[in-house]
Amino acid sequence: MNEPTTRPWTRPHDWAEVVIGVVVALSPLWMTTDNIAMWSLIVLGALIALDGLASLAMPGMVYGEGIQIVLGALLFVSPWVMGFATFMGASWTAWVGGVLTVVAGAAAMPIAQATHKTAGQH
Repeated sequence: MNEPTTRPWTRPHDWAEVVIGVVVALSPLWMTTDNIAMWSLIVLGALIALDGLASLAMPGMVYGEGIQIVLGALLFVSPWVMGFATFMGASWTAWVGGVLTVVAGAAAMPIAQATHKTAGQH
């Protein structure tokens, strides 16, 4: 029963992180942004997607989920910190994408820990 979570490329939480990251990174293509908003979304979205891919490839990598939670929190606060809260599309993308990334990372954390213990990676 626990077997599918120990195999690479099988965890749905990590696939969700990849999709969220790609959508956030590409979102400046269809919404109004300024230079700061555009690069904030591209960079944070790409980092979220890359970390999701790394977690998919290495299912026992527990710290990857922690990084995902931090990236989601950074994405959530980015409209205020980077000063693009006036761009509603970019802001909502950051807020929703940030919350979904934190939820996906937190949901994957126990699975990654169990996989880490099962695989004997210490």
